[in-house]
Amino acid sequence: MPELDAEDTKLVVLARASRARTGAAEGAAVRDTDGRTYAATTVALPSLKLTALQAAVAAAVASGVDGLEAAVVVTAAEGADADSLAAVRDLAPKAPVHVAAGDGVVHTTH
Repeated sequence: MPELDAEDTKLVVLARASRARTGAAEGAAVRDTDGRTYAATTVALPSLKLTALQAAVAAAVASGVDGLEAAVVVTAAEGADADSLAAVRDLAPKAPVHVAAGDGVVHTTH
């Protein structure tokens, strides 16, 4: 289990809270290069489907972000899916993407 710094732990808290508030399959949070955070959940509409990480990255980009420092996704899956990782990598090729279970325990870092 990777050890997180305080700022990445905050991302886990934000992702968990977003997921719990909406009952979504996943919650995610990202931190931009200025230290601002963006949280989102899975979007599952008939006309629009986004993973939680895609939605968090989209919120960051819509705010004018051009880089990310770190990302977290809270999910029942073992790791982040390829589309979620691609969204983060578009802005931050080397930023850590932490994957946590519903209880907030991080079990994987990409």
